Amino acid sequence: MESCNCVEPQLPTDELLMKYQYISDFFIAIAYFSIPLLLIYFVKKSAVFPYRWVLVQFGAFIVLCGATHLINLWTFTMHSRTVAIVMTTAKILTAVVSCATALMLVHIIPDLLSVKTRELFLKNKAAELDREMGLIRTQEETGRHVRMLTHEIRSTLDRHTILKTTLVELGRTLALEECALWMPTRTGLELQLSYTLRQQNPVGYTVPIHHPVINQVFSSNCAVPISPNCPVAKLRPHGGKFMPGEVVAVRVPLLHLSNFQIYDWPEVSTRNYALMVLMLPSDSARQWHEHELELVEVVADQVAVALSHAAILEESMRARDMLMEQNVALDLARREAETAIRTRNDFLAVMNHEMRTPMHATIALSSLLQETELTAEQRLMVETILKSSNLLATLINDVLDLSRLEDGSLQLEEATFNLHSVFREVLNLIKPVASVKKLSLNLQIAADLPAYAIGDEKRLMQTLLNVVGNAVKFSKEGSISITAFVAKPESYSRIPDFHPVPSDSHFYLRVQVKDSGAGINPQDIPKLFTKFAQSQTLATRNPAGSGLGLAICKRFVNLMEGEIWIESEGAGKGCTATFMVKLGIPDQSNESKLPFAPKNTGSHVSTNFAGLKVLVMDDNGISRSVTKGLLMHLGCAVTTVSSSEECLRVVSLEHKVIFMDVCTGLDGYELAVRIHEKFTNRLDRPLIVALTGNTNKVTKEKCMRVGMNGLILKPVSVEKMRGVLSELLERRVLFETL
Repeated sequence: MESCNCVEPQLPTDELLMKYQYISDFFIAIAYFSIPLLLIYFVKKSAVFPYRWVLVQFGAFIVLCGATHLINLWTFTMHSRTVAIVMTTAKILTAVVSCATALMLVHIIPDLLSVKTRELFLKNKAAELDREMGLIRTQEETGRHVRMLTHEIRSTLDRHTILKTTLVELGRTLALEECALWMPTRTGLELQLSYTLRQQNPVGYTVPIHHPVINQVFSSNCAVPISPNCPVAKLRPHGGKFMPGEVVAVRVPLLHLSNFQIYDWPEVSTRNYALMVLMLPSDSARQWHEHELELVEVVADQVAVALSHAAILEESMRARDMLMEQNVALDLARREAETAIRTRNDFLAVMNHEMRTPMHATIALSSLLQETELTAEQRLMVETILKSSNLLATLINDVLDLSRLEDGSLQLEEATFNLHSVFREVLNLIKPVASVKKLSLNLQIAADLPAYAIGDEKRLMQTLLNVVGNAVKFSKEGSISITAFVAKPESYSRIPDFHPVPSDSHFYLRVQVKDSGAGINPQDIPKLFTKFAQSQTLATRNPAGSGLGLAICKRFVNLMEGEIWIESEGAGKGCTATFMVKLGIPDQSNESKLPFAPKNTGSHVSTNFAGLKVLVMDDNGISRSVTKGLLMHLGCAVTTVSSSEECLRVVSLEHKVIFMDVCTGLDGYELAVRIHEKFTNRLDRPLIVALTGNTNKVTKEKCMRVGMNGLILKPVSVEKMRGVLSELLERRVLFETL
């Protein structure tokens, strides 16, 4: 047998195999012990694992397996070599796999836990989304119902329709068995059944408003469940075999308006609510859901808004109707007032002319008689007639002025005039009366007072005459001082409600008239500027006068943007009247352009009009004779005619002046035009003067438009006619201020 040189592999020794088995058992035990720990961690962290007891059993099994391998370390016995090799190999493989499994579980378990956590999270999110979708669907459905109900409620502004529609729509939407509205009564102490869903004409049951259930509902903003046996819930009789359905009640705020009433609604209440009661069907186990209660609450608020709109509309319509009635009444009153004013003005215009015509005769003839030889007694009589006639003429002028002032037709005539001459003329007019009463008159004109001013000379003189005339009238002895100066800006602040604006184009004239007469009680001073009113003290001591003077002065001063007031310390202590008026400052070049008016100062007494041919045209025989007498007394050669045709036939170049009455319509104006056509040479034709009793501005404008040379108002005395002729012949134009 041939020998073989092959070398057999050397197998591990028995000791080495023993070591491998020891090491393998140790690692197997460690791996087995670690796996239950990982499983315990997994079970603790995983909240969704359904079979935890199986994992507990599996963990116990693994621990016991590990314990057997650990026990092998102490109970190991030797085996045959082949068995030892097989056991060692198996244990090494078991140790490797066990350790690999344990290590793998360390990495896998967190991943498993995260997967389970995400799954749980997604499930929770899905459930939450389902709930939210359900809520959204519920809200959408509720919103749809609210919009539908709101549309139905807002489709009208009639409050009864609003309330009835609310019940019908709520009953249809929520499938209610009954729905009702309880309204507060006028007293506010009870609720009355006013509207129901099923009954057309509900019986007006009443419930005390202080009932505990009602107080509970009124104190809450939400729908409140109430007992079906509550008085406000007993809307229909319940059947014996069915249980009544659930009932809720909600308050409906009512608008607080003083005159907003439905049936017997109160006017104003600190807690003004209606009560809406809703009942589910009694033959079902249905309950109120949250979204249904929300719907009821929203509808209650919408009803409150709709009722407030309806109330506001009713108030506005009521206010509109009242306003229309007031406008109709005001329009009627305005038309009646305008008619009354026109009637009054027409009456005054007619009366003015009709009264001035006989006054013209009275004053003219009295003035003619005054210039004849008379006894002392006769002269006193004539002077009394003249004085009374002049007083009557003044009264007529005052009434006309007051009428114009009140209807706004009187306007100031702005012109340049001699301011100093106005004061001197007033002094000359008042002096004769003052000398009879032995009163001394003192006039002080400040050095800085302009000699010329722009304003209404006639109204300023009329105001000054009234104020000074009152001082003379109510003074029996002593003196009267008249002071005129330019008002200083610092003096404006002493006058309440008077705030003039300084300017270089105007100044404020301040006139102060102080007397030592009867004086006035301070409480009577405000009455003095009221028309037809006098101080009781003054009226008792001197009943003369109409009571119009100061009232007219007040209005004149207001027109001239000024102020007037009276001061007195009491009866018997005299008084001081002060007024301020706004006047313009003329240019130096305009100072010579002054208006011309007749001056009754006696400066023309020696004027001789002998041989002056004058033509008088007047349809009134008495007035025609009186005017002729005045002119003849002044030495004129007078021709009289009664119509325009006769005047055209008689007039010639020899006539220097024509006096005509233009009160009879357009006849006098046409006559002036025809005379101008007849005599084309302006310097040779006669001067045409209107002698009329009409005081309106239209008359003056028409006279100027047809080319007349002047206008004189009746009545005319001898002295006035003398001044008229003198000024007319000198200036060839003379328009008396109306």
